[in-house]
Amino acid sequence: QVQLVESGGGLVQAGGSLRLSCAASGSIFSIWLMGWYRQAPGKERELVARVDSGGSTNYGDSVKGRFTISRDNYKNTVDLQMNSLKPEDTAVYYCNVFGTSYGSSRPEDYWGQGTQVTVSS
Repeated sequence: QVQLVESGGGLVQAGGSLRLSCAASGSIFSIWLMGWYRQAPGKERELVARVDSGGSTNYGDSVKGRFTISRDNYKNTVDLQMNSLKPEDTAVYYCNVFGTSYGSSRPEDYWGQGTQVTVSS
């Protein structure tokens, strides 16, 4: 099994910063993509940011210039530095890994349990 453990969510005032971290462990063999998605109440889950094994990144339009994703390929961790937070960033943030596990050649998505980020105005 693949486990994703997230940390770093919480409550912050608008304009503040938070850093989310996620560590992948277990039977993960090869990670292609690591990233963060979020889901606000009544809305669909959306991409926040993701990074491939070569370090190429892409961001959701609403977070460009404010959030930065980073990845450690040796530790299988991915962090999300969130600056200039806005109330509309309030959501549950989910860590995502797309890769293969031991014994399987088919890549698939793995998800963390989610961490709440609340930005007050």
